[in-house]
Amino acid sequence: MNESNMNRRKAIKTAAVGGAGALVISKDFLTAQEVVKPFGAEFSNLELLTTGQWWKRPGNDGTPLKRGRKSTPPNLNVARDKVVAFALYTHQNGVLKLSAQLFPLKPGEKREARLEFKRDGKWSEAAKAEVHYPGWDAHFRIEKWDNTKSVPYRVLHGEKAKFEGLIRRDPSNKDEIVVANLSCNSSRTNGPRKEIVDNLRRHDPDLLFFGGDQHYRHTEHTTGWIEFGLQYRDIIRDRPTICIPDDHDVGHGNVWGESGKRSSIRGDADGGYRYPVEYVNQVQRQQTSSLPDPVDPEPVDRDIGVYFTRLTVGGVDFAILEDRKFKSGPAGKIPKMGPRPDHINDPTYDPNKIDLPGLELLGPRQEKFLEDWSADWTDAEMKGVLSQTAFCGAVHMHGGPKSRLLADLDCNGWPQTPSRRALSLVRRAWAVHLCGDQHLAVVVKHGITNHGDGPYGFTGPALVNTIYGRWWHPLDEKAGPNPVPNSPLPWTGDFKDGLGNKISMLAYANPENRNDEKKRADGYGIVRFHKKTRKVTLECWPRFCDVTDGDKLQYPGWPITIDQDANDGRKITGWLPELRFEKGVNPVVQVVEEATDEVLYTTRSKGNRFQPRVYSKGKHTVKIGLQKPGSKILKGLDPKVKSAAGHLAVKDID
Repeated sequence: MNESNMNRRKAIKTAAVGGAGALVISKDFLTAQEVVKPFGAEFSNLELLTTGQWWKRPGNDGTPLKRGRKSTPPNLNVARDKVVAFALYTHQNGVLKLSAQLFPLKPGEKREARLEFKRDGKWSEAAKAEVHYPGWDAHFRIEKWDNTKSVPYRVLHGEKAKFEGLIRRDPSNKDEIVVANLSCNSSRTNGPRKEIVDNLRRHDPDLLFFGGDQHYRHTEHTTGWIEFGLQYRDIIRDRPTICIPDDHDVGHGNVWGESGKRSSIRGDADGGYRYPVEYVNQVQRQQTSSLPDPVDPEPVDRDIGVYFTRLTVGGVDFAILEDRKFKSGPAGKIPKMGPRPDHINDPTYDPNKIDLPGLELLGPRQEKFLEDWSADWTDAEMKGVLSQTAFCGAVHMHGGPKSRLLADLDCNGWPQTPSRRALSLVRRAWAVHLCGDQHLAVVVKHGITNHGDGPYGFTGPALVNTIYGRWWHPLDEKAGPNPVPNSPLPWTGDFKDGLGNKISMLAYANPENRNDEKKRADGYGIVRFHKKTRKVTLECWPRFCDVTDGDKLQYPGWPITIDQDANDGRKITGWLPELRFEKGVNPVVQVVEEATDEVLYTTRSKGNRFQPRVYSKGKHTVKIGLQKPGSKILKGLDPKVKSAAGHLAVKDID
């Protein structure tokens, strides 16, 4: 961090101290130059509605904003007993992390929030936390959390303001773990999201996953974040919630983080971030501080923080990725072949020639994380991967139903080599990938070397699809090879995207009429992890449906149920001897091809028996353990046809 930024942060931190050591906001504080313009003179347009004497600004003072906005943000000048807007939390490995978002505070009010729990009918204070400026957010960390009990909580400010919710017990006793896949919450359509929240409460998910673009108020993150919280707080308040920021959250149309560099061209396709480090870190702090601790917390360039991590809910272990932060920007690295550096419209281009050495997607640190995560099954029976966008370009029309684009580099299908490397690591865990960003709901089966040999990916629809429409519409209007039998959709089957990636299209939800809010194909995904059968059900629900009317109201092509092991679709060439374990023991099994030392997959066995499948005729090693593989190692195993593979009794597993 440079010296001017450090001095600005020190100036912002300065305030009169009152009460029990809490920072108190003074008039002098709110008129100080560093506080009125917390990101410096160059970026004086950032956070105007929530900094300085914010209550005197149009939009907060009772007069309308006159800044060419397409939708009106909420008035942030609320009654002082309402200043705690919302809270979200997760708990992992005995640590509860809870973030509270406050409305902006006024002179004389403490920059302090308090967290209380209700046990045995009585509220007791557990912690206090500073309210950050700019941002007005507060964060709590509670160690030695008992996740076997549900506990009511409330966040308080001052004498009367409070926000109440419930810290749910971990649903480890449930056979079916339900995840809501949510993203792209258009700020162009403001106001409540009652129809979505009511339906989500009927689904009663165990985990909410907001995959990015929680709002589109680029220069006013705190305002947009508060607006998002008001819209969804009645579902967020009482269950674990993952929020990860995407491009619009940090003020971009698209973002290629390139390990934290600063972008310097219009559209930001050179890579890096447009706005100051302090703003990017504030966005991440507000949205991700309630996540479990990062697995590798070292900041990237310019001291921009990271948050990639893992969260286990009810025996389902989720890897949470940052698929924007380390990704290379295309401008200056590949030839321009369309109206923008990231849009390709040249039909003569060769996809292989933009898959250049040295380009990154997840980056070495996250690839190492996925490698470790895929092998570690501590307290896990199934796995899933969560990130912002899809590992392919499963879109033909962009922005309008006649705006065909050959390839869009703002997806995880480019760069292709690191994309396929990431999919190979996801496949090792037999994990399904969930994401958003594309504004078009699709389910694909990825092909890494051949069609269908990779994991499934479910891109959820935009929650509110008024920003940018997309369509799946093959040019020849024909299904691909191996279409989905009896599908109500005409264009399923095997295809290549514009980047040359192999995909098998199972379902898509094209907008029917974007001028009709009930025909924009917006909504949300529901994903059901069935631990007993080791199956995953993918559901896609329209925004304005009533889920009590049943599955028939889902988008055509859904629901889709897949086997967990089908996330590895390589052709089976043989079977190793069946492993038989002691009763009540379902250990972790890892299979390694000895000729290449490649880990093929790691999974938890089910029913005290497991017969490893393999994809080559050479010898293989099997590693076994209770939570991680390795306490028992069986080497030199030859694959056979299944009927002749035999069995091995495995005892005394640590």
